[in-house]
Amino acid sequence: MATPRDRAPLAELVEELLATDGPLPIVAAGDPVLRHAAEPFDGQLDSALLARFVAALRVTMRTAPGVGLAAPQVGVALRIAVIEDPAPVPREVRLARGRVPQPFRVLVNPSYEPVGPARAAFFEGCLSVPGWQAVVARASEVRLRCQDEAGRPVDEVFTGWPARIVQHETDHLDGVLYLDRAELRSLSSNQAMARRWTQPTPVEAARSLGFDLP
Repeated sequence: MATPRDRAPLAELVEELLATDGPLPIVAAGDPVLRHAAEPFDGQLDSALLARFVAALRVTMRTAPGVGLAAPQVGVALRIAVIEDPAPVPREVRLARGRVPQPFRVLVNPSYEPVGPARAAFFEGCLSVPGWQAVVARASEVRLRCQDEAGRPVDEVFTGWPARIVQHETDHLDGVLYLDRAELRSLSSNQAMARRWTQPTPVEAARSLGFDLP
């Protein structure tokens, strides 16, 4: 359990971030806060401050726009993340990637474990690594355990693209960026993605750039 002395710096940091309206600044790769495991949340923010912080994360995620955002990405080293995906994609993409709409969720102290051996590889991007995407092979199905913003336990299985979002955001809380798990030969600028790799799967990219898919 964090002591009041431990809580103060993080609470003060969050209060400082929330002092201005609008989306929070997103931390870019190279900042040490993205490369260390975040502290488990155990009351460092009181309920009112936590609610305000979650609301700010939601605004920041939507404005970016993204489908997930972890607290370290705004410089706060706490195990808190938010996810939401309206999944506005064509039917063929939805079917190929298993991308279905996800409501707004708050993940407090999340952890995941693969369910079964199946893996899928798709291009991913990250708000903390702007301008680039790369293919990442991840578990196709995961079991998520965490709490929500009210402290209620969550134990749920995610498949397809929602499973990918859960893994990506939880990795952030462990100091892991998607590039650590990526096939680096696939690394592509957003411009190259728009010009060459808009297919529902990265099969053509793998063939052209010379990397293997699981």
